[in-house]
Amino acid sequence: MRQRISPTGRLMTGLAVTLVAVSFFSWYALHQIAGLRDLQGQLVDRNRKDSLQLLRIQNNLNELGLGLLDMVNGDEPYGLQAYRAQFTRIRADLEDALRLEKGFAPSERSPERQAYFAQRLAQFWTSVDQMFSLAASGNDAQARNLIRTSLESQQAAITTTVARLLVENNQSEERAAERIQAIYAGVERNVYYFLGAALIIIALTSGYLIRTNRRLFDELASLSTQRSELARKLIGMQEDVLRSISRELHDEFGQILTAIGAMLTRAAKQELPPVFRESLQEVREITQSTLEKTRSLYQSLHPAILDDGGLEQAFAWYLPVFERQTGIRVQYQKTGRSPVISDGVAIHVYRVLQESLNNLAKHSKSSLAWVRLEFSPDRLHLEVEDRGVGLPAGKNSGGPHGIGMVAMRERAELLRGKIEFLRPAEGGTLVRLDVPLTAAGPYEQ
Repeated sequence: MRQRISPTGRLMTGLAVTLVAVSFFSWYALHQIAGLRDLQGQLVDRNRKDSLQLLRIQNNLNELGLGLLDMVNGDEPYGLQAYRAQFTRIRADLEDALRLEKGFAPSERSPERQAYFAQRLAQFWTSVDQMFSLAASGNDAQARNLIRTSLESQQAAITTTVARLLVENNQSEERAAERIQAIYAGVERNVYYFLGAALIIIALTSGYLIRTNRRLFDELASLSTQRSELARKLIGMQEDVLRSISRELHDEFGQILTAIGAMLTRAAKQELPPVFRESLQEVREITQSTLEKTRSLYQSLHPAILDDGGLEQAFAWYLPVFERQTGIRVQYQKTGRSPVISDGVAIHVYRVLQESLNNLAKHSKSSLAWVRLEFSPDRLHLEVEDRGVGLPAGKNSGGPHGIGMVAMRERAELLRGKIEFLRPAEGGTLVRLDVPLTAAGPYEQ
C-alpha cells in the first residue's frame, strides 16, 4: 500500500518561495525607486545649482572683459587706477561664486581640474595686480600693453573653461536622464518576468508600481515645469537688463555726446587760430565716431526699431548692419503678410536670427547667407542658411548642444515652437524655426 504524501509541505514550500519572491521583488523595486529619487534629488539638482554658479562666474568674467576693453581703448578721461574699485568688487563676487560652485561641483569632475581652474584665476589676478602696479607708478602704456598681451588672453581662456564646464553639466544631466530611463526599463522588464511566475501577486505589486511611477512622473513634470519657468525668468531678466542698458546708453551717453558735438560745432564757427581749429576738428570727429559706436552698441543690445516698427523693420535694419560688419552678403526673402506680433514673440525671433547669423559669421566660413521669413495666418517660419563648413558631427537636432544652440532651443520652447539645426544636401547649415502666432508662449515683455 503506497503511503499518501500530504500536499501541505509542497504548498508551504510554494508559499514560502512566493513570499520570498514577492519580498525580493518588492525590495528590488523600492531600491530602484529610492535610487531614482536620489539621482533626481541630488545629481540633477546639484548640477542645476552648479550651473547657476557657473553662469554667475561667466557674467563676472564678461564684466571683467568689458572693463579690460575699456582700459585698452582709453576712451575714458580718467586713468587706469579708476578701475581698481570695480575689479576689487568683481573679484570678491567671483571668489564667493567659486566657493559656492566648488561645493556643488559634480563628483566626476577631478580635483586636479578644479585646482587647475583655481590656478588660472590666481595667475589672472596676479597679472591684474601687476597691471595696476604699473598704472600706479605712471606707466599706463606698459599697463595697457600687459592687458593686450596677457590679461585679455587669460580672461578669454578662463571664460572658455567656464563655458566648457556648463556644457559638461548639460551632458551630465543628459546622462542622468538616460540612467533614469534605464532604471524604468529594468523595473518594467522584471515586472513582466515576475508576472509569469505569480500573476496574482504581481498584479498587486504592479498596482503599487503604477502609483509610484505616477508620482515619479509627476515629480519629473514638476521639475520640467520649474526648469522652464527658470529659463523664462532668466531670459526675461536678460532682455530687461539689455533693454535697460540700451536705454541708458541712448538717454545718457547718446545725449551727452550729441550735446558735445553741438558745442564743438558752435565753437568751430568762431574765429580761432588754424592749429586750434584743426585740433577742434579732430575732437569733433572723435566725438562723432564715439557717438556712432554708442548708437551701434545700444541698437545691438536692444534695437529700438523692434519696439517702434516691429519684427519686419528690425530684420530690414539688422541685416544690412550685419553685412557691413562681417562682409557676408545676405539674401533676404519675405513671404506672406505679417500679422500683429507681440513684443514677447518678436524679441525671441529676433534673438534667434541674431544668434544664427553670429554663429554663421564665426564658424561657417561662408561669404553668402540666406534669410527667409514666411508668415501664414497663424504661424511664423524663419530659416537661416549658408553653404559653409556645416555643423560638426553630433551637432544636429538630436546631438549635443553649444550654449548658443541651447539658448535658441529655450527661446523656441518658450514660444511653444520648434527649432531644428540641419545639414542640407548642398552642404552648410540650416537653422529652421517654426512658431505658432496664436498664444505663442508665456513670455511677454
